[in-house]
Amino acid sequence: MSVITVHDKSFVSYLPESLILEKIKALADELNRDYAGKKPLFIAILNGSFMFASDLFKELHIDAEICFIKLASYKGTKSTGHVITAIGLDTDITDRHVVILEDIIDTGKTMNEFLPQIRNQQPASLKIAVLLHKPDATVFPIQIDYCCFSIPNKFVVGYGLDYDGLGRNIRELYQLETGPSV
Repeated sequence: MSVITVHDKSFVSYLPESLILEKIKALADELNRDYAGKKPLFIAILNGSFMFASDLFKELHIDAEICFIKLASYKGTKSTGHVITAIGLDTDITDRHVVILEDIIDTGKTMNEFLPQIRNQQPASLKIAVLLHKPDATVFPIQIDYCCFSIPNKFVVGYGLDYDGLGRNIRELYQLETGPSV
């Protein structure tokens, strides 16, 4: 089992890049089928979703557009409880089929605060696609329409996800190492 250190914490290998790409390809196949002839707009949430969005978009064979917005609620390994919008949506989504791309949904707070803003712009449809979902951490119930992986409530890094700014460039996912169980 591979171990890496990011800042002051150790992480163990969790999901290899090959499995991540396999799941993303399957998700793209589903989206290609569901959105054939609809020209959807994908809204990728920065910073964490950039690798997920890039690999997913390469597998889409439908006419589609993508834009990026920045939302943040994490500092270190914990959510701050406050959602910050750093870069806003500058594309008209009225009567568009919209798919939000998110790297991870854990508590659901970020999406819970962001979704009303999107719904107020009256898209034709609104769906959420995530790379990772932590069902055990969910406090705000969010309808996730497409999900690559449901994972335990442990902190992960890599494949776009960071720990205080580092680790996004790691090609696979690593999970925070916990001490030996007793």
